[in-house]
Amino acid sequence: MAEVSPDKAYEAVELAKKTGKLKKGTNEVTKVTEKGIAKLVLVAQDVNPKEIIMHLKPLCEEKSIPYVDVPSKEELGAAAGLGVPTSAIAIVVEGDAKDIIKQLSK
Repeated sequence: MAEVSPDKAYEAVELAKKTGKLKKGTNEVTKVTEKGIAKLVLVAQDVNPKEIIMHLKPLCEEKSIPYVDVPSKEELGAAAGLGVPTSAIAIVVEGDAKDIIKQLSK
């Protein structure tokens, strides 16, 4: 997958938060990815231990779901409107983020 600027990915999350639907946290993201209903998955790279998120990238590739690494779980949580950091976010309903997700999927 092409390198994507984290800003674009965060923007997609912010738009989807307002007009679509998000799943937050590794467990929720894993569930919607396994079902194949996630439109875009974002995973923070500063998660410790790495084992928590290691399965997400191969799972996304298996299900042909676009996947974006973002540097910070704090920023990812903030983009999703959470007051706490989060390791992963899945956009389930794109809302106004549809165009950005299309660009990120290329």
